[in-house]
Amino acid sequence: MWSKNAVFYQIYPLGFSGAPMENDFISDPVNRLDKIISWIPYLKTLGCNALYLGPVFESDAHGYDTKDYFLVDRRLGTNNSLMDLSRHLHANGMELVLDTVFNHVGRNFWAFLDLKEKKELSAYKNWFSGVDFSRNNDYDDGFYYEGWYDAYNLVKLNLQHEEVKKYLFEVLAFWIQHFEVDGLRLDVAEIMDKGFLHEMSVFVRDISPDCWLLGEVITGDYRQWVNPDMLDSCTNYEVYKALYESHNNRNYFDLAQTLNREYGNDGVYKDLYLYNFADNHDTTRIASILANNNHLIVLYTILFTLPGIPSIYYGSEWGILGVKGQSSDDLLRPEITGLQDISTSSLAQFIRVLADIRMSYPLLYDGAYKELYVADQQLIFQRSMEGVVVIIAVNASHEMATICCDTDVFYGAVLIDQLDQSYEVEISNKLCCDIPAYSARIFTVR
Repeated sequence: MWSKNAVFYQIYPLGFSGAPMENDFISDPVNRLDKIISWIPYLKTLGCNALYLGPVFESDAHGYDTKDYFLVDRRLGTNNSLMDLSRHLHANGMELVLDTVFNHVGRNFWAFLDLKEKKELSAYKNWFSGVDFSRNNDYDDGFYYEGWYDAYNLVKLNLQHEEVKKYLFEVLAFWIQHFEVDGLRLDVAEIMDKGFLHEMSVFVRDISPDCWLLGEVITGDYRQWVNPDMLDSCTNYEVYKALYESHNNRNYFDLAQTLNREYGNDGVYKDLYLYNFADNHDTTRIASILANNNHLIVLYTILFTLPGIPSIYYGSEWGILGVKGQSSDDLLRPEITGLQDISTSSLAQFIRVLADIRMSYPLLYDGAYKELYVADQQLIFQRSMEGVVVIIAVNASHEMATICCDTDVFYGAVLIDQLDQSYEVEISNKLCCDIPAYSARIFTVR
């Protein structure tokens, strides 16, 4: 599938475009999606070949509170705006993945409005989970219903109800056929009915066999969701957490343990293509959560050379800040003004180099993972496939590190660092190399 060699760029469109935070449902549509079209050359220069686009359909406020699945949010444009964006992406060799919010809807969703008006007489009373007319709710609707955890502005759908499934499958067919989307991200997949996810995957693959299905999963055994009967991938929160904690704690042993558990010779996920990220629209920005921003170069090197699919959250390639609030994620989802130039950020330029290296060596997305060396602030691992080896060495310390370790590369081979091609080492009994402070090397055989 196309996704295994993807480099994703994630955009939360309502924030990115500076759209109003609340939808009045009466204003004329404003084509803010057009701003993303103007960014396509920048995304290609950065080395990205896939766009994961947050919620775009008509909603009450933040996009995860859907009002109309068949209509692009007027704050972002019209259906034609989304079709135009899709055409431009595809013309530039980029894939489009849309955020899919099927666990819950907003309180202005048409079927819920009918339930509010007609109560027990509503034909849609069974469309929602936990509806109980013997109780009231905080909105004084005269009945109770389940929300997304304690957020009752997000009304939980009954995904076991046949009419609900039929309706949502019609939505999927509409998105895939009209907007030619290449993949779907399933919001809060970990709490969705697995029977629904299975039926949905069968339906989607029947009408679009190459449509990639990504589930948001924070905890649990990822194999419950990523398998031939359900989804193609899920968010790798286990690696996400290990990445920043290992740098803040100056302890690569915990990261190495996580990587071995997932991807080593007996790794539980070694045959899966999981979605790896340094941050996203729900997490504190990586530049804000790291205790030392000199670690950004090292962290992104690991992210782009691990098994799985790397992703960049918009703006983090420049090291922008943003801390998750107790009751708001607005600081994580800022407006970005103007066009960007990759030359203005050394981190963005470095990420472009990493993306180029990843695309040049297929074993970085298909090859086996093997740890070669680990210390508190140094880690060396190799990726290999069909006799070809790439060795990644990182140093999170403020001092130069000189390391010798065993490797599978044959005696006498000369390795060249793809990040600094003036640096070469020859394999004798071991690989011995110097790694500058807060830096990395990506070795290939000359």
